[in-house]
Amino acid sequence: MSDQKRSIKIIEEAIKELKEAKDDIRHHKVEHAEKEIANSLSYLGKALRAINQEEPPAEVGNRIYIANTQSNTVSVIDGNTNTIIATVPVGLGPAGVGVNPSTDRIYVANSNPNSNTVSVIDANTNTVITDILVGSEPSRVGVNSSTNLVYVANIASNNVSVINGNTNTVIATVPVGKEPSGVGVNSSTNKIYIINFANNNVTVIDGNTNTVFATIQVGQGPSGVGVNPSTNRIYVANELDNNVSVINGNTNTVIATIPNVFRSEGGIGVNPSTNRIYVTEFNSNAVSVIDGNINTVIATVPVGSEPLGVGVNPDTNLVYVTNSNFDSSSVSVIDGNTSTVIATIAVQISPDGVGVIPG
Repeated sequence: MSDQKRSIKIIEEAIKELKEAKDDIRHHKVEHAEKEIANSLSYLGKALRAINQEEPPAEVGNRIYIANTQSNTVSVIDGNTNTIIATVPVGLGPAGVGVNPSTDRIYVANSNPNSNTVSVIDANTNTVITDILVGSEPSRVGVNSSTNLVYVANIASNNVSVINGNTNTVIATVPVGKEPSGVGVNSSTNKIYIINFANNNVTVIDGNTNTVFATIQVGQGPSGVGVNPSTNRIYVANELDNNVSVINGNTNTVIATIPNVFRSEGGIGVNPSTNRIYVTEFNSNAVSVIDGNINTVIATVPVGSEPLGVGVNPDTNLVYVTNSNFDSSSVSVIDGNTSTVIATIAVQISPDGVGVIPG
């Protein structure tokens, strides 16, 4: 097919999407229309590249994004080389990081009260394309890549801001418990899990309606949450009990409690491919590895000082752990096959949240 014919065909697809958007707007189906408009713009971009005989941009993959809380930056790590390839200035006190691999967008919660924003980074250019005002002291971010909705836990206003990733606007605010300090998302079931530190429970949000679906009691001081969409299990690190609650997402009940997992704050990362769960032990300078098949700790991996955040690349089976101590400020890379540290990467001051684009 010639470049001219290819361009015409692509433009016809764009027009088709716009017509469907027009019909949806008439029938008040705004969310459908937004997706169709976004698709049409994507088609038009492809048409322009075809006309100019340009190659499409290289796909972003195997990238790790680290929020440096006291430096007000995000370090971008190339997972192929375990080296920093960019440093992106964001808002004040960046903490949580959420990633949408489908759109190559990174969402960073700027927790300082003088910011109260989410910075949106374009992974293709490693630049901030917008800042979105949310609630008070946003701490953590979760993304549903299927719906392109972003969920932000606002720890001081006791609610969750829901951002439409197509328009970068807040479309809903959901009241939850006290001091929401973590977000877990199951894109398969469209359920969002918010841990409420002061209430010792988990709020379950139905992503179809963005309303509270259930509340689940867990241990004391829940501070980290991870989701395995393959098994529909949710893992909650209870800071004051030093254990992990395991929730069955089908019944919204706690089916197991794993004791003596960590000391003080605990971040959680899940590898759905291996059914391994990684929990940071802040005071012990280690990471506990849980086998999700038997809900038992099978290894403890020494890392850097005051590990806090954790992210997993299921494609490479590598685990990235932020060592938040001011003087160390590094990322430990754990090989999931051997449960050993294979690299340590220096980043900027006080790294916290981790986001991963697999690849």
